[in-house]
Amino acid sequence: MGSIKVLVVDDSLFMRNLIVRLMEEDDSIEVIGTARNGVEGVRMVKELRPDIVTMDVEMPEMNGMEALAHIMDELPTRVIMLSALTKEGAEITVAALQSGAVDFIPKPSISGTADLEEAKKEIISKIKAAARTPLSTLIAARRSLNHIVQRPSSPKTVEGPKEFNQIVAIGTSTGGPKALQTVLTGLPAQFPFPVLIVQHMPPKFTTSLARRLDQICRISVVEAEDNQLLQGGIAYIAPGGYHMTVVMRQGEYRIALQQKPQVNGHRPSVDVLFHSVSDLAALKRHFVLMTGMGSDGAKGMAYAKRHGAASTIAEAEETCVVFGMPRTAIKLNCVDHVLPVTVIAAKIRQLTCPSVGELI
Repeated sequence: MGSIKVLVVDDSLFMRNLIVRLMEEDDSIEVIGTARNGVEGVRMVKELRPDIVTMDVEMPEMNGMEALAHIMDELPTRVIMLSALTKEGAEITVAALQSGAVDFIPKPSISGTADLEEAKKEIISKIKAAARTPLSTLIAARRSLNHIVQRPSSPKTVEGPKEFNQIVAIGTSTGGPKALQTVLTGLPAQFPFPVLIVQHMPPKFTTSLARRLDQICRISVVEAEDNQLLQGGIAYIAPGGYHMTVVMRQGEYRIALQQKPQVNGHRPSVDVLFHSVSDLAALKRHFVLMTGMGSDGAKGMAYAKRHGAASTIAEAEETCVVFGMPRTAIKLNCVDHVLPVTVIAAKIRQLTCPSVGELI
């Protein structure tokens, strides 16, 4: 395979030069052009046909979200968003991830050599992972987007059954926002069990993700809070920077958040969630591992399987943006069902309560 050809789109000359310098320290990456705004970026995508585009979120003339839409409609290309770690940046980035972007990278910090080294590692690893992502997967996800976001939503309250006998735990990373959108919009408003989710994202981004999913899903979707009571029909997303577990307090299941060291390079970690849910022996426990780099969640799923999981599901390679996490679980022989993301919700309904499948 030849070098990975990258187009850098950013309105800051300093940031363009920095990103180019970090990328070109890896011999397998070739920066074939730079653009100052979305208008230039869209034009240069058509002219240069890059393998990857790194796209700034906030730019004059045409911002990153608008440019992404043009690129995915006119000449689908793998796009990685570059975002400042702000509330506004998080909102736009999460929208972009649900609209066809492969992944996102926080804008590199220039506070020290160690920060730049970490930024370089993240940029290079995500570019290489994105280069392996089938364009057909991104195109199919974008085609399904309009159907999902145009679905009218009913008024919701964050209240659900306080008594339940089953629980669903989901782990995902790169490509996760689109995968979660597909799965969670497939659950009916009357879904009677709690859903706990770890999506690898920084603080603020998980807040934005929960808010956007709540707007399009029939079930309620919230960012989890420490000591929050678990209720059926609600999906709880672990906040960035916190591991999420479940504990029993005074006869009730509650969320416990903590900031212990990273696991598998992540906080929140899917393994931490899966281990915790596995120990809730009084409940039927269902585990889902979807698209993502690395192996987080695979050992947790194997642990769940050994400790009486009612079901374990891994997303099939054909719909994964990155097949790393599901692939590792499959290799550990702990997966009951390997399924395209488009049918995972139906399988969850079938496994938890077949009659729920009719409540759509």
